[in-house]
Order: sequence, then C-alpha cells, then structure tokens
Amino acid sequence: MNTVFSKRTKIVVTLGPATETPEAVEELILAGANVFRLNTSHGTMEYHREKIRMIKEVSAKMGVYVATLVDLQGPKIRIGNLEEEIEIKNGDKLVFEHAAEQKNGIIPVDYAGLADDVSKGSRILIDDGKLEVLVDEVVSNKTGGGKVYATVTNGGILKSRKGLNIPGSTASLDAVTPKDVDFIKFAVEEKADLIALSFVRKKEDVLLCKKYISDFGASIPVVSKLEKPDAIENLCEIISVTDAVMVARGDLGIELSPVDVPICQKLIIDEANKQRKPVIVATQMLESMINEPIPTRAESSDVANAILDGTDAVMLSGETSVGKFAVEAVKMMSKIAISTEKSAFYKFDTDYELNDDIALTRQAIVFGVDKMLKYVNAKAILSFSHFGYSTRLMSKLKPSAPVIMVSDMEETCRKMALAWGVYPFCKKWDAIVDQDLLLKIDEFLINEVGLKQNDYVIITGSAPRLISGRTNFVRVHKIGT
Repeated sequence: MNTVFSKRTKIVVTLGPATETPEAVEELILAGANVFRLNTSHGTMEYHREKIRMIKEVSAKMGVYVATLVDLQGPKIRIGNLEEEIEIKNGDKLVFEHAAEQKNGIIPVDYAGLADDVSKGSRILIDDGKLEVLVDEVVSNKTGGGKVYATVTNGGILKSRKGLNIPGSTASLDAVTPKDVDFIKFAVEEKADLIALSFVRKKEDVLLCKKYISDFGASIPVVSKLEKPDAIENLCEIISVTDAVMVARGDLGIELSPVDVPICQKLIIDEANKQRKPVIVATQMLESMINEPIPTRAESSDVANAILDGTDAVMLSGETSVGKFAVEAVKMMSKIAISTEKSAFYKFDTDYELNDDIALTRQAIVFGVDKMLKYVNAKAILSFSHFGYSTRLMSKLKPSAPVIMVSDMEETCRKMALAWGVYPFCKKWDAIVDQDLLLKIDEFLINEVGLKQNDYVIITGSAPRLISGRTNFVRVHKIGT
C-alpha cells in the first residue's frame, strides 16, 4: 500500500513567522502535517486571512486535504505594555492595575476583573509560571481604584504581553470575548474547518461558542481546549456537547500543578474515546526542537506515550511557528507516531458501550466492521460518506486497517484531518451501486490507494445511493472479482 497510509495519528502544526510561506506549508504537509493552527493571540485578522487562503491554495495545488483551525485567544489575561523589561526580585513590592500602558510604575494588566477575582493570599503566576507574586492587599473596583498590591515570591524578567494566571479564580472572565466573536465571524467568512475555544470551564461555554457560529450561518466543529480545573470537574458534560477536545497542558499545568497533568491527560483521552470524540494532546511536545535539530529522549517518550494513551492527534506550537527546525519537528513526530503504532504495546479495547446519542444501525455497522477485520485479511476499510459521521465513528475504534474515506464533499474531506487513521478522497460517485461503479472503485483502489488485484477490502456505505444516505450496509469485496 502507498506509504502515505503508514501514519495513523494526525499532526496539528501551528503556523507562524518560521512557516508562513507557501513553500514552508508544502514542506510541512509533505512531512506529515494534517491540520494548520492559526493562533489568534498573535497577529492581525488580515494576517490570518492571508495565511488561511494560502494554506487552501497550497493544499489544493498538491491535491491533499488538510484542515485549518482558528484558535480563539479566549479570556487570556496578559500584562500590558511596559516601558521596558523589568527585573523583579524576591521580596519586591508591585502594584497591578487594569490598564493598557504602564504609568507611574504600576504594572498594567488587560483584565478589568483582576481586583475582583483575587484576595489577600492569592497567587498570581506570570509568563507560564516563571514568575510568581503573592497578593498582600486588594482595593476592589467597587471601592475605587481596582489595584492589587503584591510581593514577588519568584522573581525574574517581567516583559510586556506575557500571560497572567490566577489559579482557581477567574469567575469574572467571559467565556467568549468580543475579540473571539470577531474571529468566529472571520472563521465563518473564510470557511475554516475547525474553531478552538480556549479556557473552557463548563458545557455552557461550548454552547455559547456554537450559538455564535450558528448565528453567523455556519456549523464549524468546535475543539474545546481543556486548561482549567473547572474543565476537569465538568469533563463528561463538556465532552458531550463539543466536537473534539484538546489537552492544553500549558495552562493546565499552571492552573493545577505539573505533577497532576499526566493523570489529567489520561482522564481526558479516556473520556473522549468513550464518547467517540477526537482528542488532541498539545504543548511542549518537542519543544527543544525550537532550537535543536533533534528532540530530547524525554520528549520522544512524551509523544509516544500520548499516542499509547489513545490520542487521535498530537500538536506542535512554537516548534513550527517560530522554531529553527519546523519541518524536521514534523518529520520527527511522524517517525515517532509510526514507530509507536507498530509497537505491540499499541492496542486498545474497543468494546465500548453503545451510545444512546448515536444511531444504533450506524454503531452496529462500525462495530461489525472492526470485528470482521479479525477474520478477513482486509487491507483497508473503504468508507463512503457524505458528512463523515460513520467514518469518524470507525476512526474511534482504531481499526487495524486504514480507513479510506470517499465523500462527494471537499469540506467533509478536510474535516477528516483530525480523524485517526482516516485518509480522505473526494469523488462524485453518489450513484446506485452496479458493476460499472465497482469497476471504478477497483481502479481507484489500485491506482490511487496502491492496493493490488485480489486484495480484500471491507466497504461501508448507503443504499440505494452509495454516499448521500445513512450508512446501512457492509460488503466484503475482493478487488477484481
């Protein structure tokens, strides 16, 4: 079979200054990238508009289907603009205030609710936890001033626009900010394939995001980024209403503790798999490759263990957005994925309970196909699907054979970019199954997929029309007969 089908785990890459040219995008796709993440925390809307169109042009020229993911900044709190970098030392006294610019030595913060969400003794973490201060006194917004007085407990260099975390206390934050709404509208206008919602705390956050998407006239799938303690507490209900989840380990490790992240990762992956939702593991997976041509052994193990846990996709952030070895990082991640998937340790119990929210016949068919693979030496599963529902279900069972999806919609093909082990093709084959159509299918399997005469495949689709109905049949097919 074509070697392109050797990697089942999908790779999400973050676009940035290091990879913003058409040539770089093409190299990343050839290296194994499946989804391109546009981080709206950085760059203007016009910058992202230019990049999303470029990704589509490059992938169309290459004849491949990759997805674009618009990652909303969410209610991320940041330090405002400082006059210059400040070295803060343990024991130093600081004053924080809601402002855009630094004035009179006060540290500006872009969050109006800061003084309402902290109290004496609260910890404030800055720059991914590198800096820490302890709150001494608060003058709340209600009594005037809205100032927070604090003592530095872990010093360092304080820089403009660095992130600020208040572990366990962000009640005043909006789930979807006005900037997010603007970028949701942007994602709809540019026909993005996925939208990532940051700092999800409860299912209502996801439903609000989906309402905005619907109000703008679209139905783009939402990826919920789980990076708050509240999200872990509300995990089951969040996953029940979202389309996919991301284990966003950066802020999760700040809001909780780095020692809690590995178990949280396993909990999230396990629940996402039970509910048949794609899951991405993100943050610092190959971070040393920002500056070095090879990863550390610990990073390689981290990627492999996420795959062994059952993730559908792994993500690169700074490695591809600003790294010196962006393409090499994607190649390395692909190699780790392929090696891990071939391992005897890579096996899953896919005897999930039936899900009442999914059509019983659809579940019966995909479970049946997975069982048939144990008895039929099939080289591939050929899934015909209009919207991809059954194909995504098949993906979650992590079958031993690759899933070749044929759809009559390019949009559906792009959205398969997060589906583990699925390789999409767009064909206008929505017709009654007859001998002529079977001949077309055989030619496709031989010439485009790389199978051989007399190979077995398991075909699923709908009848009487092959693609546009609900999946209702399974056929064991021998190529050429």
